[in-house]
Amino acid sequence: MAGIYRVCKVFEVESGHMLMKHPGRCRFPHGHSRRVEVVVSCTELDPNDMVCDFKALKLAVGEFIDRFDHAMAVNSDDDAAKRLATDGGRIVVFDHEDPTTEVMARRIFEYVQMQASSGAEFRDADGNVYRLPKGLKVERVRVGETSTSWAEYGIA
Repeated sequence: MAGIYRVCKVFEVESGHMLMKHPGRCRFPHGHSRRVEVVVSCTELDPNDMVCDFKALKLAVGEFIDRFDHAMAVNSDDDAAKRLATDGGRIVVFDHEDPTTEVMARRIFEYVQMQASSGAEFRDADGNVYRLPKGLKVERVRVGETSTSWAEYGIA
């Protein structure tokens, strides 16, 4: 039976959101220290004996995840979204859905999957080139909301 190799890259962000559909306090602005775990896998290691270089994964998705850091995520249907967007702050607008932890996990998963299938090259500050290897499978993205709660989106 063939085995599978998995690696996980963790990102941490301070992130705010408002859930307009929530009946309780979560409809008001509040924040979380979020831990984002990106898990990828393959059945064969690359020529460097890796699933993928952690730096490649960081360069491929770090900037996208950084959009949430010290930002307020809002539903485009929320009247507050329009007011916040004119304040010039860091706002992440989710089209017609609340920016729940589940939705954030799905959005990040979709972005990582797009990057993994794109074949794009990424350069670090020193000019070194990194790529995500062909055949890399994005298994899941887990987003922590509190120390006791997380949401995950992945392949079935």
